[in-house]
Amino acid sequence: MTRAWFLPLLLVVGGSAVATVLFLDGSPGAAAPLLLVFVVLAGVNSPLIFPRSIGALEAQRRSAADGRPIVYWRPGCPYCMRLRIRLGRDARQAYWVNIWRDPAGAAAVRAVNDGDETVPTVVVAGQSHTNPDPQWARDRLFPSA
Repeated sequence: MTRAWFLPLLLVVGGSAVATVLFLDGSPGAAAPLLLVFVVLAGVNSPLIFPRSIGALEAQRRSAADGRPIVYWRPGCPYCMRLRIRLGRDARQAYWVNIWRDPAGAAAVRAVNDGDETVPTVVVAGQSHTNPDPQWARDRLFPSA
């Protein structure tokens, strides 16, 4: 879990340091927006923008029962973030598995990606799609959206 928060924490600390220097140099007007940018970047790179993750085994069980897709992801992944943002509110209809928190999820991703932990990996009806185009995912996963 520490890895998931390392980049956001680094962004907040670094942004705070730069903003403090600007503020002490007499530029509070530049310090405030810069700090805001760093805080927003930290939020976007944190696990907070993703739906609550569940374990891979639970996601597979639920997906088999209701047919909803499974998205394997990891914090800090720009492709995962792109997919999450593109899916919008519909992202909550999928089961999200954080491979850094779930060893079974990491193993499932390695099994379909020749041993690599390439994310996002989307599984729909037992068929895996590695780093799918966000528009493709939106159109195929949630056609009514």
